Amino acid sequence: MQWSKASHQNQLWDTDTAQRYDTPGTGMFADSVLGPTADRLAELAGDGRALEFAIGTGRVAIPLAERGVPVSGIELSTAMIEQLRTKVDEDAIPVVAGDMSAVRVPGEFSLVYLVFNTISNLLSQEEQVACFRNAARHLSASGRFVIELWVPELRRLPPGTPATVGVAESRYILLDTYDVLKQHVVSHHFHFTEGSTQAELFRTPHRYIWPAELDLMAQLAGFTLESRHADWSGSAFTADSPSHVSVYRLGTGD
Repeated sequence: MQWSKASHQNQLWDTDTAQRYDTPGTGMFADSVLGPTADRLAELAGDGRALEFAIGTGRVAIPLAERGVPVSGIELSTAMIEQLRTKVDEDAIPVVAGDMSAVRVPGEFSLVYLVFNTISNLLSQEEQVACFRNAARHLSASGRFVIELWVPELRRLPPGTPATVGVAESRYILLDTYDVLKQHVVSHHFHFTEGSTQAELFRTPHRYIWPAELDLMAQLAGFTLESRHADWSGSAFTADSPSHVSVYRLGTGD
């Protein structure tokens, strides 16, 4: 069966997944993660408005709005939007349902941001470039587009071995399988219930992007790289950094 993108994403990020997505106080919902993220985005937004691509359940948008930044969002999964609406209403954080590489949100923004590797949910280079161009369409002059993204772990992939183990805990195992020709990764999330020998499997497909390729996508959409750090706190990005936060400014920077 061939699905449309919206149909596929709504099946992947369905009601059950959306209701279990939030982990208050732990993991990516920990204050130590969200605090620096929201602080940095608020600094970049300045006195302007912010737009989050793939806003999800509002993990970042809500604390950013609490810092006084007007936030809007785009989200393809209706279940994730419904979960967001259990926390804040449309007047507080308006959301347009649709594809972040194409949908237009009314108004102009000083900041567009895309966090937690979500640009890799677009499974072709063409869609990823379109995402940059859509960000540019929403920004005011010299506005910024911020992307948080992991660095492909191909150095951990010996020849002839198609997978890496990302996490190995008593109740959770993450296994990533690679198609290096297409730059595709499928993340296999195995969740174990305590006392059970059975695991629940959740798969998520991605297209990985090297930092240099990401910079070229930015140039095609009229952006220049303003800064790149290893995290939201501003740590130096090095060859050993597992991820990066890249800030692109619209225009040549001259």
